[in-house]
Amino acid sequence: MAENLSVTLNSPAAIFPAVEETVLTLGHSPDPDDAFMFYALAHDLIPTYGFHFEHILQDIQTLNERATRGELDISAVSIHAYAYISDKYALLPSGASMGDGYGPMVIAPKKWSRNELAGKKIAVPGTMTSAFLALQLWMGKPASEINYMVVPFDQIFDAVEQGKADAGLIIHEGQLTYAARGLVLCEDLGIWWGSQNDGLPLPLGGNVIHKRFPTVVRSKIARVLSDSIRYSLEHRAEAVAHALQYARDMGRDLADKFVGMYVNHWTLDYGERGRESIRRFLNQAHLKGYIDHKQELEFVVEDSR
Repeated sequence: MAENLSVTLNSPAAIFPAVEETVLTLGHSPDPDDAFMFYALAHDLIPTYGFHFEHILQDIQTLNERATRGELDISAVSIHAYAYISDKYALLPSGASMGDGYGPMVIAPKKWSRNELAGKKIAVPGTMTSAFLALQLWMGKPASEINYMVVPFDQIFDAVEQGKADAGLIIHEGQLTYAARGLVLCEDLGIWWGSQNDGLPLPLGGNVIHKRFPTVVRSKIARVLSDSIRYSLEHRAEAVAHALQYARDMGRDLADKFVGMYVNHWTLDYGERGRESIRRFLNQAHLKGYIDHKQELEFVVEDSR
């Protein structure tokens, strides 16, 4: 590549040499934040340097399970789930969901303390979610000692209101709408985590890429994905309008607020503080016996040319 060539987002050859088009499966949730992140990819608004992305929209628990089988090239996963797929996937530097002063919430019809909740049945959105691992760390109990039931995340309010569960562990837009359902907050696990870990954000989700791809290819793909997120942040109104089709029971203002919670500077590149938070989250769980093996984390370095 000529050293004096001007590098711009609209000049793909200036960044990467031409490559034969490669189709990659990209798994992500049908949620406003993921839709916002991948708006530019979905509408071919940025150069992809020979890569074509087939979007696979599934709930995070399904994506976690598929990742354990190594089925997708790139996928959103729970950071908790990464503990069980680190032999197959490396963590990309962008696309992460970090709870910076907020996170999954324990809600109930009345405010209960941690000790009181120990005897209650809690509806949770999946055992491989980071929310469930954070719940274990907060309660100081492994899953085997928690009275829980797995419920699709968008049905947790119903489970609590119908008396099937005493409390619920909520994620996604439920964090903004629980009060409207007459429920109260028992604990915000993102606030709790930060108070115990030097103000670090609670690592919830991340994007991973299969290790079958050479290191240089992983770095190039990382650049494309971060360019997509950057485009959405720079064209916020259009990207939010695209994301609204996945906003369950949310108007534009609420959807925009939700997107802002989980697509921000942490999402573009979570940096060393984000990596440290991931290390602590999984290591603390391992030391307490909630994860049975220590993690060898691998972080992709984005191509910066």
